[in-house]
Amino acid sequence: MFDQNPGLIDAIRDRFAHVATCPVQGNRIFFENAGGALTLKSVVDTSAQYAAIPDNQGRDNPMSKELVAVIAKAKTDTMTFLNAKEGQVFVGESGTELLFRMISNAIIESTEGGSVIGTTLEHPASRSAAQRWAKIARKDYIAVPHDDTTGTVTADAYAALVRPDTRVATIIHTSPVTGMAVDVAAVSKVIRAVAPDCYIIVDGIQHAAHGQLDIDSYGIDGYAISPYKVFSRHGFGIAWISDRLTALPHDSLIDGPAGNWELGTRDTGAYATMSDVIGYFDWLGTHYSDSDNMRTRLEAAGAAIHDHEQALTRAMLHGTGNLKGLADMASVHIIGGIDNPAREGLVACWVEGIDTPDVIAALSERGIRVHIRKNDHYSGNILTPIGRPDCIRVSMCHYNTIEEVAQFLTAMREIAEG
Repeated sequence: MFDQNPGLIDAIRDRFAHVATCPVQGNRIFFENAGGALTLKSVVDTSAQYAAIPDNQGRDNPMSKELVAVIAKAKTDTMTFLNAKEGQVFVGESGTELLFRMISNAIIESTEGGSVIGTTLEHPASRSAAQRWAKIARKDYIAVPHDDTTGTVTADAYAALVRPDTRVATIIHTSPVTGMAVDVAAVSKVIRAVAPDCYIIVDGIQHAAHGQLDIDSYGIDGYAISPYKVFSRHGFGIAWISDRLTALPHDSLIDGPAGNWELGTRDTGAYATMSDVIGYFDWLGTHYSDSDNMRTRLEAAGAAIHDHEQALTRAMLHGTGNLKGLADMASVHIIGGIDNPAREGLVACWVEGIDTPDVIAALSERGIRVHIRKNDHYSGNILTPIGRPDCIRVSMCHYNTIEEVAQFLTAMREIAEG
């Protein structure tokens, strides 16, 4: 945990805006990170700086050349962050929009006929895109069922349904409802064993904030991130695409640059904030590695984040100090099981005998921000099979503390046990 490095958790929290207070509510604990993580103060400053600049990219003047250099640096930084030695990164409207673009292009431009495979675990961003465009392209859509007990989906489940004519596959790296991660590399391997030319596109939106990204090991063709969930801001998404996905026909300007997937002039400030985010991960990594290699430092940061968040999760489930955890509260039911190694900083649960909105409100009254997931188009794929109308989503990030978990557990005991 970061607590073993004196002063580090305070230094981490000091880099984020509104880490302990809401401008409207006042003091609060932020356990709603899956809905949008806290924003780095440097991102706020960078956004304001670039919002004031009138110049466009691609002009013959010093400011324009500087904008081009900022974008080039951000792309290089992001490739390092993702550990992607080939392909390209580009900015779009949002992570959802980028998933739609990658998936639709892969389905339409891949060999005619065949199938598209996805899973019931996925966010509707990828499921909707895959099902819509599979229908348009007259390709079969295959839904791999996730495991309700574990809240995730395995490579074996994909292997049972993938076909030699599977043209496109979608994978979610981490579920924003169950909080469980998927072994992307293992899934990709079983897909390619049967359909080696399949285009594989991954929704990494929930996973990215937890670090440990490694595109080169995944064997995929596309990966999407929503920067507002990884310490930047709303208003843009980041996609990585492989060289072969880049080369497919796609929406672009006639006679424009080959391989360009961006439509229109993008916000230089958006790119610049990604350098801020990656610079933050790099700074954190220096506390765990003295390497002069940025990628090594980023890996060290990801490992440290993982360890800290695992400690927070264990404390939330099993207790801390003299406080018992959620697993020891008889009326609390946890989705995906209690000791699940796939869990990434998120606990989804409900309290027997108390309506979920009432639990959310009671926590809010105590200054604890969590979120309700309802049986709707966002979360029905998870909640319908287990017969739940809703659940409480408690999502943590590495800037959260054991003390905050303890306050949450105290509040839950009061609410659940009266």
